[in-house]
Amino acid sequence: MTATAPREEQLWSRCAGCASLLYRKRLRRNLDVCPECGEHARLGAPERLRQLVDSGSLRLLPDRLPEADPLDFVDVLPYPHRLSGARASTGLAEGVVCATATIGGHPVALAVMDFRFLGGSLGCAVGELITRAAERALDDRTPLVLVTASGGARMQEGALSLMQMATVSQAIAALREAGLLTVSVLTDPTYGGVAASFATNTDLVLAESGARMGFAGPRVIRQITGRALPEGFQTADFLLRHGQVDMVVQRRSLRARLVALLAVTRAGRPARPPVPRQEPAPHRERLADDGAALALPADPPATAGDTPAVRDAWDTVRMARHPGRPTTLDYLDSVFDGFVELHGDRLGADCPAIVGGVARLAGRHVMVIGHQKGHTTAELVARNFGMASPAGHRKALRLMRLAARLGLPVVTLVDTPGADPGVSAEEQGQAAAIAENILTLTVLPTPVLAVITGEGGSGGALALAVADRVLMLENAVYSVISPEGCAAILWPDRSAAPQAARALRLTAPDLCRLGVVDEVVPEPSSAAHDDPAETAHRLRAALLTNLLPLLDVPPAMLVRLRRQRFRRFGANRASARAGLR
Repeated sequence: MTATAPREEQLWSRCAGCASLLYRKRLRRNLDVCPECGEHARLGAPERLRQLVDSGSLRLLPDRLPEADPLDFVDVLPYPHRLSGARASTGLAEGVVCATATIGGHPVALAVMDFRFLGGSLGCAVGELITRAAERALDDRTPLVLVTASGGARMQEGALSLMQMATVSQAIAALREAGLLTVSVLTDPTYGGVAASFATNTDLVLAESGARMGFAGPRVIRQITGRALPEGFQTADFLLRHGQVDMVVQRRSLRARLVALLAVTRAGRPARPPVPRQEPAPHRERLADDGAALALPADPPATAGDTPAVRDAWDTVRMARHPGRPTTLDYLDSVFDGFVELHGDRLGADCPAIVGGVARLAGRHVMVIGHQKGHTTAELVARNFGMASPAGHRKALRLMRLAARLGLPVVTLVDTPGADPGVSAEEQGQAAAIAENILTLTVLPTPVLAVITGEGGSGGALALAVADRVLMLENAVYSVISPEGCAAILWPDRSAAPQAARALRLTAPDLCRLGVVDEVVPEPSSAAHDDPAETAHRLRAALLTNLLPLLDVPPAMLVRLRRQRFRRFGANRASARAGLR
């Protein structure tokens, strides 16, 4: 091979779709779309911005944030080494580039994700940067355009990365309230926590031709269901047929479509007056409305009763999954009184994995919603192992909104390995259903109290856990991904699940230290399933202790404080929490 061969090879590129050898300059002129088969190659964020915005209008927003490794996460490599490698290979500070610009003369704020950077994963820094871009749009009174490309939440940051789904969603909610347009452009691929939050809860959702989007990835669905996937499953055209996107757009037409949509914002009526943006507040804030004080997540809270036993994380995972562990229906019988179950999503289905209805707690009416597993194999199968379908999330959403209209507090009981990963769930819009629950909870004008009672698995758990206060039973777990799933991705094989469980910091004490959970509810010395009556007694006391102060807080202040709670789960918070262990 001659000395010029490497340079010659760079002049050519092979299409991933048809394997044609293409002249690189010609491919670039065609916006990295194969002229032979139409395959849309993945773009880095800088090239995407170059294609979309007006020449000379781009102004990058600051992207330098404090270094954070909140979990001290190590798989086969320490997390900081993975970050350094991603920065060196991409030239980017993080997995998203944020900017202001004009598109066809229309001012916008943009957040463009880059799959080359750790698979475009959503971590604390990415969530912080996208949230700041949304806040800039709010300040400037401009639309927000999001271009997504992600494999999901960043495992190396555990539950803190899961919190970013709520943090960004509430920034989207603030733009909705201000009458400002939000647009997401789905590119290949968009999965997991990004799909189940800001990628699908914007006003308009466009899919670039060739994009794929879903809550669960194809490999996961095949492994769990053992089924072959339909032709074109989760592709842009599939999403359009199933009503999950507004349009599918070829890359050469994307800029023109955005210009046309952005023009509508100028043609319509003037946007409403700005909504004051809430900055992160101190850990305890005096409420001006009625003089009451409400405690916000602070440094590790004290727990009442028994001193929690120190267990290995993997042992805790196994305890949380024990088939004898009390379920939502068990707690509805032992903790609450007069439960009346309400069924149906009013759109055609009733998901048995979600149970909800009105009940009384110490004489006060509340709306209780929870995942229902079961104790026997037959019960578990009938309830889909507590994995909610889109109908389940929409049933929960209906009950949350009803509670707000009736002025009832909402209590949620979380116990799920995750949302339903089946083919039908994807066809029915699983990602968007979860995203709408998360966004709605950030603005729900009634007290919300969540309890992780067993497994708190990923977005399926967060769909019921965006709350004013989050409690967790001592032997429960709460994680961005299952230990087995994490091990399969980051370790050589799934046998490393115990090691992954420890790295994910998914136990109640760990999550208290990280500020994700406000209080640990101690279980009897053995476990909840060995003494359900005592567990119910302790849970009832903890619910009353945490719920009663919330009842006196004005609705607008509740929403404000809830937003402040989740706004703090950004890069600065992760950096500060890194030294607490």
